[in-house]
This record gives sequence, structure tokens and C-alpha cells, in this order.
Amino acid sequence: MNQYQGTVLSALANFYWVFLEEVEIYVLCTRRSLLKKIGQSVVVGDHVIVEQLDCQSQRAVISQILPRSSMLNRPPIANASQILLVFALADPPLDPWQLSRFLIKAESTQIEVCLCLNKTDLISQQEAQQWQQRLQAWGYDTLLISLNKQQGLDQLNSSLLNKITALAGPSGVGKSSLINSLIPKASQKVAHVSGKLHRGRHTTRHVELFKLPNGAGLLADSPGFNQAELECSPYDLAYFFPEAKTMLGKCQFNNCLHREEPNCAIRGDWERYEHYLEFLAEVLNQQFAQTRESNLKVKMGSQGIKLYEPKLEFKKYRQNSRRQKQQDLKKSYQQDDDSHLDI
Repeated sequence: MNQYQGTVLSALANFYWVFLEEVEIYVLCTRRSLLKKIGQSVVVGDHVIVEQLDCQSQRAVISQILPRSSMLNRPPIANASQILLVFALADPPLDPWQLSRFLIKAESTQIEVCLCLNKTDLISQQEAQQWQQRLQAWGYDTLLISLNKQQGLDQLNSSLLNKITALAGPSGVGKSSLINSLIPKASQKVAHVSGKLHRGRHTTRHVELFKLPNGAGLLADSPGFNQAELECSPYDLAYFFPEAKTMLGKCQFNNCLHREEPNCAIRGDWERYEHYLEFLAEVLNQQFAQTRESNLKVKMGSQGIKLYEPKLEFKKYRQNSRRQKQQDLKKSYQQDDDSHLDI
């Protein structure tokens, strides 16, 4: 049976579009029931082995999933080698707190982060350079582009070569427009920014991989969100700030949270320290809520109000049934008879 290796470009329900490198064709695949039974799910970016290839109908079956080098959970993307975080300098205006939150989320994946700022044509060159210098102090070399003017795309293209790149960022910054500029065949749907809220509208509904025109890279588009969730340990949070990494390990205490501990090396005058304290408080609250929920049970009271009660450590006393009592009596009689025989 002929086998071919390919990459999953999109997944919808139980069907997967796979690009086969050897024959350079796209095929629509299903997965073997055995993969489902053993709990192996197929996600976008997976390198897979397909069988039963029918070139005429462009159908095949995924029989094996090759080992993954990385895995993103939200959005689900396998084998991503870098995250391209896209923000806009204007319309919507760039919010340092929101940008910092997305950067922390991207750093927590332990995948290389590439930061790109769009819409440079809406601000002065001096303002764009100031943002670039400011973000360099954060520890990021930033790419400045303008999709309207088609500026800075050559440098961005070179950073995407031979990589599976996950595109991320809030809605309305131009992620779909960026894909259309780099890959004209993609024809991604775009929408204007809301005039009242200055926020983007969601246009991407599912994850999909697009091949770059040079064939030496893949770009994954994903649904945009206006806020990234923080899911990390309070003691790991400082590691996701590149400007603070050089100071880690110099505190007096190993379990230092870098707040008011004595002889803390990280607490000090650096721009994102206030962001760190806000994110730390949020992560600590999440940890406390999880601990509280594990020790408490929730009951719905009157008017839909949640009531918390402590969980009992031991099971409630339960009386044995008559049948169980009769069985216990028979066992005791048998034991008594056996003891008389032994005597």
C-alpha cells in the first residue's frame, strides 16, 4: 500500500485538507477509526501519513500522526516554530497594557515570538520610531509595516521562510489583510474597525494554514481576540518578561514573587513592572479561586445566587439494607461452624 507524507492545512468537523509534498497535491482526508479509539486527534499543522490515495477524486485516509515538535492549545496548531504577533499603531490605537498581555501569553508557549506593528502610514515616522525604541527596551526587535502602502513586507517575508508561523493578535489590526497581501490566493474576508468602540470585528472563524507563494513556509491564521488569557504559575510569570530575565536568580529568596520581599533584584524602575504586578494579582486570584472551588461545592440558592458549602471529607453514614444484613449473618454463622470443626 502506497503511503505519502503530508501536512494538515485545515480541519473542519471530521474532514481534513492535507497537502502532500511528494506529489504536490491537496487531498481531502478522513482519519482512521483506530486513531479516534486511542484518543489521537488531528489538528492543523500536523505532519501525517496518508493511505488509500485516489488522485482522481483527491481523497485519502490519515493513518498515522507523526511526532509533534510543539503544540498550541488555543488556537490548536501543531509544529508551530514561531508566533507572529500583529498589532496596529492606530485604528485601533496601540494599548501598551493589551500588547504586554499578548506578549506574556505568547512567551508562555515557549515558542519564538516575532512582533509586527501595522498601519505605520497613519502616524508620523517619528512616532513609529519611538514605539520601535520603546519595544526594544522591552526586549523585542519590532517590524514596522504598512499594508495600505505595501511597506516593510519584504523584511517580514524573510522572517517567515521555512517556518510554520502562527498569526495572532487582537481583531482589527489587519491580520486577514496581511495574509491577503502575502498570499493573494487566500482571499481572506476583512472588516472595518468599529467607529464607537475602536475595536476590530471577528472575521476569521477557524484555524487554517496557508502556503507562502515561494513554497518555503506556512502561515496559520486564527480567530482574533481582544484579550489573551493568562494561564501560568505565579512563580513563572517573571520569566515571560525578557527585560527581567537577566535579573532572575539574584533575589534573596528562591520563592520571591518580586513584590515587597526584601533584597528583591527585579522590583524596580522598569516600564512594565506595573503590568507585572497587575498580571501577578490576576494569576494569584485564579490560583486562589481554583483552590477554593476544589474545597467547596456550589449550590444554587433562591434567585439564582450561588451558595458555597464545604465538601465533606468522609462519606455520609448509610444504613445497610436487610438483604446485606442477612448476608452478613450467614457469613458469621458459617465462620462459627468452621471454628467448631477446627476444634
